[in-house]
Amino acid sequence: MTYDILEGLALIAREKNIDLDVVIGNVEESLLAAAKKRYPDLENLSFKLSRQSGEITMIAVKTVVEEVTDKMTEILLEDARALDKTAELGDEMEIFLEVDEEFGRNAIGTAKQVLIQKVRESERDKIYDEFITRVGQLASGSVQQIDKGNLIISLGKAEAILPIKEQIPREKYRQGDRIRAYILDVQKMTNGPQIILSRVSNEFLKRLFELEVPEIFERVIEIRAIAREPGERTKLAVYSADERIDPVGACVGIKGVRVQSIVRELNNERIDIIPYSGSPELFVTRALAPAKVIEIDIFEDEEAMTVAVEDDKLSLAIGKAGQNARLASKLTGWKINIMSETEYNVLKKREAEDMVQIGDMEGVGSKLKEKLVLYDYNTVQQVAKAEIEDLVKIDGIGAAKAETLIERARNFVEEIATKRRETELAQQEAENAEDVLEDEVVDDSDEEIMEEESPEEKTGE
Repeated sequence: MTYDILEGLALIAREKNIDLDVVIGNVEESLLAAAKKRYPDLENLSFKLSRQSGEITMIAVKTVVEEVTDKMTEILLEDARALDKTAELGDEMEIFLEVDEEFGRNAIGTAKQVLIQKVRESERDKIYDEFITRVGQLASGSVQQIDKGNLIISLGKAEAILPIKEQIPREKYRQGDRIRAYILDVQKMTNGPQIILSRVSNEFLKRLFELEVPEIFERVIEIRAIAREPGERTKLAVYSADERIDPVGACVGIKGVRVQSIVRELNNERIDIIPYSGSPELFVTRALAPAKVIEIDIFEDEEAMTVAVEDDKLSLAIGKAGQNARLASKLTGWKINIMSETEYNVLKKREAEDMVQIGDMEGVGSKLKEKLVLYDYNTVQQVAKAEIEDLVKIDGIGAAKAETLIERARNFVEEIATKRRETELAQQEAENAEDVLEDEVVDDSDEEIMEEESPEEKTGE
């Protein structure tokens, strides 16, 4: 072996971007694998590649003995002292062995195969180590191949996959097209690391805003919530602790230049940017923009709201196929029931008609009524919505009594609801019957007309 070996290994290290020590270590392991094929029972062999001369040496660790029974693992005391005067019986010594021509040829062949495999593994490990630290970042590359709808993206040293489910719907790519995506995950596979990209992740949108809006990158403005239907529409809630900064204006940019850059990247996906608020009512009102909210009823236990908008703005508030309402609900975390102003007024009128004073419920005397009213429980409906721990705060009401009151109130409310449903059903049936009767009257009239016309038709003939 000559110094050319080192030059060759250094070239491999540079081309594959692998540390030279790793390559040399792989060569030594490769030679050891070849040696074990020839001497399968030996565990005392090792190899060293000299960085100065480029020579490869096979080393055997032998035990110093008085009489040799296995020349591959033992050495006579006198031979050992010829190499090292301090050698004693039982010592273990490293003995440099000559590599014969036949073993050398076989070893080089085996070493070449193992080295190629090791270099590939090292290369894969290096790619994995590099990209695992880049999870959560953006990556740019070109479409190398389209496989059953999945895009194989070349990122330079590595290949990544953009699965169908991580692609924006209706986006079309051809081989060679440039593409930008979010590094979602990196997985170790037998044939190398698999880098998974995404263009539908909310984090992808965040990274794009960080690129376009310096205030977000510098954490002066925060993205508090995102609700997105990729390729269609996104609602984004932004917030700044600095009152001097307009978070929406900063994200939109002068003449919309910042947000339009992101819209183009997302295949013209519509982006609504709204200011975040800690007040649920205000946050929901802003989230439903551009529709104007007139009234809001909050049901905190259910995390739901009933929202009334102007009659002619109902379709705008709901959006195409319910998209605006759906995204607003996802953004705010509240269930939102949207209705027109007219429907809301009818609902409130009906609720007012159904309200029953607490004193009219069985089992509630004048004294108990006074106590309940004192704590703002004026109607049976209010008691039905109460919790046991709320009622026990009232003097003279224990847990058992509170449970009984709530149960009676809920049964009472259910009876009222049942009667209303029965009434509405009866009204509907009556209306349907009237419609059928009107249709029959119309049909009879048509028959009379036909009969009157018939003699004239005959005369005409």
